[in-house]
Amino acid sequence: MTSALQVLIVGGTHGNEFSGIQLLQRWQQQPLRFDNLMVQTLFANPKANQANRRFLDDDLNREFTPERLCDFNLVNYEALRAKSINQQFGPKGASQTDLVIDLHNTTANMGPTLILLQDCPWERQLAAYVKAQMPEAVILMELEKSYQQWGYLCTIGKRGVMVEVGPQPQSVLRHDILDQMDQMTQLILEFASLHCRQELPQLSHEVEVFTSVENITLPLNDEGKPLAMVHRRVEGSDFTELAPGEPIFQYFDGSVGYFEGERTLYPTFVNEAAYYNTFAAFSLADKLKLEVPAV
Repeated sequence: MTSALQVLIVGGTHGNEFSGIQLLQRWQQQPLRFDNLMVQTLFANPKANQANRRFLDDDLNREFTPERLCDFNLVNYEALRAKSINQQFGPKGASQTDLVIDLHNTTANMGPTLILLQDCPWERQLAAYVKAQMPEAVILMELEKSYQQWGYLCTIGKRGVMVEVGPQPQSVLRHDILDQMDQMTQLILEFASLHCRQELPQLSHEVEVFTSVENITLPLNDEGKPLAMVHRRVEGSDFTELAPGEPIFQYFDGSVGYFEGERTLYPTFVNEAAYYNTFAAFSLADKLKLEVPAV
């Protein structure tokens, strides 16, 4: 008999992203049941939620690098919380948890996005399965680092993924966003159950994914203050084509800044409220088709 996979679903990694927290409450009342899966839930940052903030001291979703987990001079709330979570559900690199699904909201118009941190047969099959069942889903791969080097909470699992759904303002709930997050999460669990039992259906031969390329920041003056805002051409246009020469910045003096890239790319996390302190305007991704391994 195939042993059950240990799965952890995380909500509230950021205290003002409410969809995941609400779904955790639902699933505690109505537990998720899938063959060959042992599903646990975790409310990651309850103190930040009580304060109605993204975090208290530091971003919890950046605390899970090997270096920070091993640095016991870091004693702020999120650093200590990360070490506790890693001890309970990890440890990172030798985890007792097979799969971590971390639920997030974004203020950007990204729709239901599945973020993958590895490009392996399992991830490609998962992407194809989710896209087949939920055509509006977007697959975003962040491959700039190895899986273990990311500071994301989900990387304490042997496998980890993030469900990122928006647009939703911070500290509110939207019905459509909640339903999309619920649907995508349950599709991931369904896939994991079918994969574990070797009962996956036939999948498409290829799947469309976006892969992260670079981050674009707002232009700043000598005092480190923004000179411009995101141009209306880009606002709300996540995962749509951005060609060289198209406007990306509206300067406060009335002038316009243009995209100076050498090829068409696709903006993501456009004007994300959580990144305003870093002056991030948006990220850029490439779009490609990946071959899906046969079942």
